[in-house]
Amino acid sequence: QGADMVLVSGGMSVDPDDKTPLAIRNTGAEVVSYGAPVLPGAMFLLSYYMQDGKNIPIAGLPGCVMYSKRTVFDLVLPRLMADDPVTKEDLDKLGKGGLCLSCDVCYYPNCGFGKGW
Repeated sequence: QGADMVLVSGGMSVDPDDKTPLAIRNTGAEVVSYGAPVLPGAMFLLSYYMQDGKNIPIAGLPGCVMYSKRTVFDLVLPRLMADDPVTKEDLDKLGKGGLCLSCDVCYYPNCGFGKGW
């Protein structure tokens, strides 16, 4: 109660025994997408839980957010924080640029990573 956003990590692989995606679904949240065309971060899950007329984002974060400098979460988080709803179509558009090349000098966000927005 009262959360603006919920972030969940762990158990986001393709293994059917992973508990996190099921746990998110069991809250009654509407899953927008389980998977994104972005590397690193393809196993990202985004859902929204309706409470008191407000859509609260629940994001299942893949393990890469712990060790990669930039992931799908870096692309999505600013919109979630701005209460700008992210749709499946929005995530699909990230496939036009969603590959972080881990350049020696990083110019993110002024690079092709995430140019689908």
